[in-house]
Amino acid sequence: MKATIKGRYEAEKSSSAVATLAVKSGDVNLKASMTDATFVNGPSVNGLILSLDKPGSFIIDYNVPKKDFRFQFMNTVKVLEKPVSLTYVHARGDNRTALDTSVAFDPANKVTMSYAFGSGNCKVKYVYAHGEMRRTMIEPCYDVSKNVWDFAMTRKFEGGDSVKATYQTSAKTLGLEWNRDSKVNGCFKISASFNLAEQNIKPKIMAESTLHYEFLF
Repeated sequence: MKATIKGRYEAEKSSSAVATLAVKSGDVNLKASMTDATFVNGPSVNGLILSLDKPGSFIIDYNVPKKDFRFQFMNTVKVLEKPVSLTYVHARGDNRTALDTSVAFDPANKVTMSYAFGSGNCKVKYVYAHGEMRRTMIEPCYDVSKNVWDFAMTRKFEGGDSVKATYQTSAKTLGLEWNRDSKVNGCFKISASFNLAEQNIKPKIMAESTLHYEFLF
C-alpha cells in the first residue's frame, strides 16, 4: 500500500490538504483520495474520490458526494512508424468529452493536440527538448478557438529541481514555478503568477508539499 499526503497553501485562500491511498491488485490500482473536507466535522464523503486504473490503459474515477463518473482511456498506435498516443476523456456529470493526441517524431520533438467535443475548443502544442541531455523544454501552444498563443519554458537541473516560466497571451498572465521532486530532499512546488494587465501588479503565491509513504504487509 502506498500513501501520499499533499498540503497546499495559497496566500489569498486558506490552506488545504489531500491524502491518497493506493493498493495494487495485479496490474490495476485501487485508489481513494480524500481532502480535508472529508474529516471536517467528523468523517464524511465530502471530497472523497474512488479510482480504478491500469497504467497506460484506463482510469475510472467516482466522485462519491456528486455521484459522478469520469472515464479516461489511453492507447498508443503506430502511424508511419511513429508512436501516436491517444487519450479519450468523458466526465458524465459535466457532460464533457475530450480527445488528446500526441506524436513523438524523435526524442527531442513532439506535437500534441487536445480537442473538446461540443465546445469545439482545440489546442495544438509543440514540445522541443533542447540540448544533449534535453533539460530545457520549449512549449509554444496555439489555441485555435481563441486564436492566441501561450508559451512555456522549463529548465531541469540535477537533483530533481526544475524551474518553469509560462505566459498566457489572452489573460496577460506570467507564471513562475519552482519544482523539486527528490527522494532525498523531498517534493514541493512554489509558484507565483502575475497579471500584467493590472495597474498594481501583485503576485499570487502558492506553495505545495508532497510526502510519500509505502507500507508492506
